[in-house]
Amino acid sequence: MYIVSACLAGIRCRYDGRCNTDECVQSLVKEGKAVPICPEVLGGLPIPRVPCEIISHGATRQVINRDGEDMTGEFVAGARKTLQIARVLGVKTVILKSKSPSCGCGKIYDGTFTGRIIDGDGITCRLLKDNGIEVYTEENLPHL
Repeated sequence: MYIVSACLAGIRCRYDGRCNTDECVQSLVKEGKAVPICPEVLGGLPIPRVPCEIISHGATRQVINRDGEDMTGEFVAGARKTLQIARVLGVKTVILKSKSPSCGCGKIYDGTFTGRIIDGDGITCRLLKDNGIEVYTEENLPHL
């Protein structure tokens, strides 16, 4: 059983109300092998919502939306709920949306809203990794 980013499963939950359907991920959900989640929605954010990016201040990371509002609390809450779901389901592997401030794994936007990519993990990705869960994105899917 996997947890997958809901937007990859074809659910319109992205910040702009769209999805990023990945046929392989969508098939996993249809076959009952994966559960779709959106950490940002689990954290209480609406669809659509103002785009957010992570800003790092040394060891501290903050999620700010394009209007300058701090959304860190909602992102952390969604990450914690995602971890709870993973534990209840016994999930050891997740497939998350690349570059997202929640789900990005290895690469995320740099916090300037200019489209620049830097090394780093989204809030949910980092929490899952820190708790021993293997994380992939649609860009580096494991052999399923």
